[in-house]
Amino acid sequence: MRLVFAGTPVPAVPALRALLDSPRHEVVGVVTRPDAPSGRGRALVRSPIGVLADEAGIPVLTPQRPREPEFIEALRALAPDCCPVVAYGALIPRPVLDVPPHGWVNLHFSVLPAWRGAAPVQAAIRAGDDITGATTFLLEEGMDTGPTFGVVTEPIGPTDTAGDLLGRLAESGARLLVATLDGIADGTVVAQPQPAEGVSRAPKVTVDDARVDWEQPAVALDRLVRSVTPEPGAWTTFRGARLGLGPVTVTDEELKPGVLVAEKRRVLVGTATTAVALGQVQPVGKRAMAAPDWARGVRIEAGESLT
Repeated sequence: MRLVFAGTPVPAVPALRALLDSPRHEVVGVVTRPDAPSGRGRALVRSPIGVLADEAGIPVLTPQRPREPEFIEALRALAPDCCPVVAYGALIPRPVLDVPPHGWVNLHFSVLPAWRGAAPVQAAIRAGDDITGATTFLLEEGMDTGPTFGVVTEPIGPTDTAGDLLGRLAESGARLLVATLDGIADGTVVAQPQPAEGVSRAPKVTVDDARVDWEQPAVALDRLVRSVTPEPGAWTTFRGARLGLGPVTVTDEELKPGVLVAEKRRVLVGTATTAVALGQVQPVGKRAMAAPDWARGVRIEAGESLT
């Protein structure tokens, strides 16, 4: 089939690579978000999908909004049979959905109908799920509500961060997407309606959502920190300044919520249950470092807390 692929961030790259390598399909175009300012110089930077498309010599469309008439005309000119989409980052309106005869096939990183929305991997870790996965489905105007084609599952390990889990799902999901498109081309797969039960939501995670509340139980804090690593990154404050946090380790020690205790080889912080040991920390304007090294530098005093 002739394909126009839509996607933007790094987790979409394995899917585009797999389709470029597929002998059964031809990627004739890519849709991605416009180049965005990045770094101290705020220079415009191409999305990871845009970079890969450029390397492959594939036309790249970067509409500000997918409903722009110029974009719709350009998409029609590419005459796609189907449009696979992975983490594109914008809603696709009905006139655009109607362009390819086989529609838009979305790869979503959850087992639908669980965790519909922008941050399914983060939501699954934060909720303490044991298993998640990836689903291919026919895109419609609702938020991840379309009928599904196929599913793969993936266990969530006790130390998995969102980055770890998403990396594995991006690879297994890429294989699922290729298999789904093969089946659509052959007429051997048919989309099935999603169950009415088991619907849950996974809205975008904000920086405020990633702030640690030391009044929460240690297990909940562990899940929160892992769910926002690497983006947007967990944080707290120390002496009025922001302090970034990497994954923590739950201990059997008891401390009052937020209270710091610096030992030779670990730094403990109290929670609503037992204390956690800090891993990497990152003060404002500095590189990440091991918590004991940070503690020696700031000379934590008795009774000091994170807030």
